[in-house]
Amino acid sequence: MDNAIKDFLNFLAVEKGLAKNTIVSYRSDLLFFKLFCRHKNHQPLGAGGRTAVLAYLLQLKREGRSPATASRRLAAIKSLYRFLINDGRLEIDPTENMESPKKSLKLPRVLTTDEVDRLLAQPRTSTPAGLRDKAMMELLYATGIRVTELVSLDRGSIHLGERYIRCLGKGSKERIVPLGQVAVHFTEAYLLRARARLIGKGNSPALFLNHNGGRLTRQGFWKIIKKYTAQSNIRKDITPHTLRHSFATHLLENGADLRSVQELLGHADISTTQIYTHLTGTRIKDVYRKTHPRS
Repeated sequence: MDNAIKDFLNFLAVEKGLAKNTIVSYRSDLLFFKLFCRHKNHQPLGAGGRTAVLAYLLQLKREGRSPATASRRLAAIKSLYRFLINDGRLEIDPTENMESPKKSLKLPRVLTTDEVDRLLAQPRTSTPAGLRDKAMMELLYATGIRVTELVSLDRGSIHLGERYIRCLGKGSKERIVPLGQVAVHFTEAYLLRARARLIGKGNSPALFLNHNGGRLTRQGFWKIIKKYTAQSNIRKDITPHTLRHSFATHLLENGADLRSVQELLGHADISTTQIYTHLTGTRIKDVYRKTHPRS
């Protein structure tokens, strides 16, 4: 089992080109399964493979694990078995026709347009750090890119004259995302007035820098969002991803088609994007209940 997992993870990294964080997640999920089989004396790569997987799912249920967690771990196990079959190490897939636990629909938290305006108005653009924060937040809301994609942007990734950015998404897939006028304005101001003061004598290629002149991290940006959320008195638990959710929801509310939003977000499967149609439907129902005389 150890060699099988090791070879599978190497396949994901080398052949599939998956991101490091994704591979770490696969490794963690498969490690839990391996330890369970070892503790219960199951043979996951033998004739008892299906029994091992079913017993593991039952154990997750007994532990009170959420359907989402069980589904993710089962997906990792299924991927491992498919790899082993394609590699000629297994003849039969123990997870064939095995359905994932049904997940309850959990809608992401989004901001109203007024709340977005309040949040984005907080940075003091008279300081280098404040102008950087303003540019980052405006760019995040204007493009809907992931936080990892935002902090991974290099100086050469952004094309202000043509109003677009190039970013690397999951699986190292590159996509082009257009920029709005406001994001262009503040990013240009940041480049002209703030970046040189932050970088000092350094030579980092990163677009957005910390006080030491190095690349700003995901954790650093998370702290920035939390600070401005507190200043804006918005009574919601806001994370950097909240602006991505708000971007998608506001586009759909204003008439964007689902396929276009899928491309902008970098979703491989449109079913991932469809979660936002539930959000807009909920918003429409709320508006109807509040405004229709016979609601």
